[in-house]
Amino acid sequence: MSRAEMDKLGWDSCDIILITGDAYIDHPSFGMALVGRLLEAQGYRVGIISQPDWTSVEPFRALGKPNLYWGITAGNMDSMVNRYTADRKIRSDDAYTPNGEPNKRPDRAVTVYCQRAREAFPGVPVIAGSIEASLRRIAHYDYWSDKVRRSVLFESKADLVIFGNAERALVDVTRRIAAGENIKSIRDLRGTAFLVPHGWLPDEEWSVHNSTRVDVPGRVDPHPNPYAMAQEDTKACATENAQPAPEVKPIVIMTREERQAAARAKAAKTVVRLPSFETVSENPVMYAHASRVFHLESNPGNARALVQQHGDRDVWLNPPPLPLAMDEMDGVYDLSYARAPHPSYGKAHIPAWEMIRYSVNIMRGCFGGCTFCSITEHEGRIIQSRSEPSILREIELIRDTTKNFAGTITDLGGPTANMYRLACKEKKIEETCRRLSCVYPTICSNLGTDHSKLISLYRKARAIPGIKKILIGSGLRYDLAVRSPEYVKELVTHHVGGLLKIAPEHTEEGTLSKMMKPGIGSYDEFKALFDKYSKEAGKKQYLIPYFIAAHPGSTDEDMLNLALWLKKNNFHLDQVQTFTPTPMAMATTMYHSGKNPLAKVTEDSEVVETAKSGKTRKLHKAFLRYYDPENWPVLREGLKRMGRGDLIGNGERHLVPPPGSELEMTPRSERKNMPLVAEARSAAPKGRVIEVATRRNNERGGRASAAGNERRGDRAPAGFTPPPSKAKPGILSTIKAKPKAAGRK
Repeated sequence: MSRAEMDKLGWDSCDIILITGDAYIDHPSFGMALVGRLLEAQGYRVGIISQPDWTSVEPFRALGKPNLYWGITAGNMDSMVNRYTADRKIRSDDAYTPNGEPNKRPDRAVTVYCQRAREAFPGVPVIAGSIEASLRRIAHYDYWSDKVRRSVLFESKADLVIFGNAERALVDVTRRIAAGENIKSIRDLRGTAFLVPHGWLPDEEWSVHNSTRVDVPGRVDPHPNPYAMAQEDTKACATENAQPAPEVKPIVIMTREERQAAARAKAAKTVVRLPSFETVSENPVMYAHASRVFHLESNPGNARALVQQHGDRDVWLNPPPLPLAMDEMDGVYDLSYARAPHPSYGKAHIPAWEMIRYSVNIMRGCFGGCTFCSITEHEGRIIQSRSEPSILREIELIRDTTKNFAGTITDLGGPTANMYRLACKEKKIEETCRRLSCVYPTICSNLGTDHSKLISLYRKARAIPGIKKILIGSGLRYDLAVRSPEYVKELVTHHVGGLLKIAPEHTEEGTLSKMMKPGIGSYDEFKALFDKYSKEAGKKQYLIPYFIAAHPGSTDEDMLNLALWLKKNNFHLDQVQTFTPTPMAMATTMYHSGKNPLAKVTEDSEVVETAKSGKTRKLHKAFLRYYDPENWPVLREGLKRMGRGDLIGNGERHLVPPPGSELEMTPRSERKNMPLVAEARSAAPKGRVIEVATRRNNERGGRASAAGNERRGDRAPAGFTPPPSKAKPGILSTIKAKPKAAGRK
């Protein structure tokens, strides 16, 4: 972090200098610390420059010239998601900065940092990584500029982008550069992307599979005469009219294993050419086609290399990295982290650190494939888990070394809490699978759903001396959990601190199908088990549901139906998430192109209706907070436009009251002093008031992202009131929005 620290270590220079947009916290939940400790364990001298002032080149010269290369990252979050809301407004704070101070990183931080590093010491190789670089490795739709942008390789001028699980590629490329190899010649590492001349191939054995256009009807030729033995032109001479001699080819009989081996060998030497940047930037249908092809080549067991033309050069993407084995995961997380912010921050409050300091990451990856989430594009669909001993050692380390630890572990999780050690039943099946999700539209019959290893981990963790409570703060995949009632019982009895996060996301099948999420029936099934085991344990515990507004495929009627469901079940959601299109996510493709990449894409394929205008997005968000007087004018206007004015009134069957409500006329600053019964309104039964933190969907590139920006389920949020033991029956259960035949805006 400083020259003084280098002098103390006796270093005259650093081998690698890492630049990050986050505060430097030496903990494995923060990518820069993990990378730094990994390279240090390999014997390299690593310097870190945290949140440098990008308006000048001098901060990038603070540690001198790196001997090997620069390593550039925006941090645990995409810098644009970190800095802007779903409405493109600048956020007032930054969870990864001391005291939450905003504006400590630039927009498109990877690009800016790479350019400054190049300016500081020209000629030093530049390697970019992290979720921001990972999700921008090809041409991608950028929500904040509302256009398709080129690969980050062009804008940043980086020599190499390492995407996904970077440990192996990072160690290999470092060793090869240290051995004197030019970074421009390192072209064979999985999980790397780089620029090459157009048409470049590694060697003559490689072939190109052209996927630059969608299928279109071709010429229809007349059927040949099946009885013709020769040419039917009677004027041709006898020689020309003679039937050609058959070409004799030997018949080769191959076993199934030989055929599969031949196919794998061919795939290993095949690159799939995607539509060019110039094409996808102008043609939304081709953008959707490219997105579908890209995601179908995401299984490291069978993925082929990809290439995409940008002008006179190509962006070449090697296949994604192979998942880390359990001992490799243990090796990464068992390194000697200080498990604390850098001392230079003093007593500054760093929100992301405060949220994860007592939590443990037990796995990586997610096979759910939710289209709005970018975790699968970054960490992959194959679950990579740590061993029990490694996890238990970290818990003991937290107990013994973390300041102010009071005996509660706030999370044992990851991207999804209950995918620990779940995998395909057969490795060969996993390596050949091309499904986009293991759990949608149904749970694959080849997926192991046994939660016994996770149950064993929970029991051993809470038995550690000095540990009073183990809570689960990560989101839960409830359609998997119901396959193991014993797990639900274990979870509910011992590991829920009053509230448990769960993410139905929506209630309507049309929207859920675009999310690749299970139907609301799965939520109901899980809730029944949750309530049953909570009652058996003698505990009053509640589910915190997450929902997304304005997701592609969600109509005004869909959002109305969701609002009616919320009212029927007495849910008051304080803060809600409006869909944010993040680079490379499949839902982003739907948002931009209006096409559904979950199925074959053509000019005439399914059109996905999407809320894009600010007015419609505001209405969709208002439906999730139907009880808030601030939203009533928007909802009244929307309901009238939809032909549902019958839902405006003071009765139980109404969603919002008519104009002139006492609560609506009261200034917002005075409402908090009104009785709770007035806040709940006579139009709706008293229910729960739940504060749900805004989720930033593609923050999940690091453990800290998921944990640091979602409210924990271990304490009741302000304003929480327990709901009735049973939802109050009423006419709302019979109301369903009716789609309008035409004229919807």
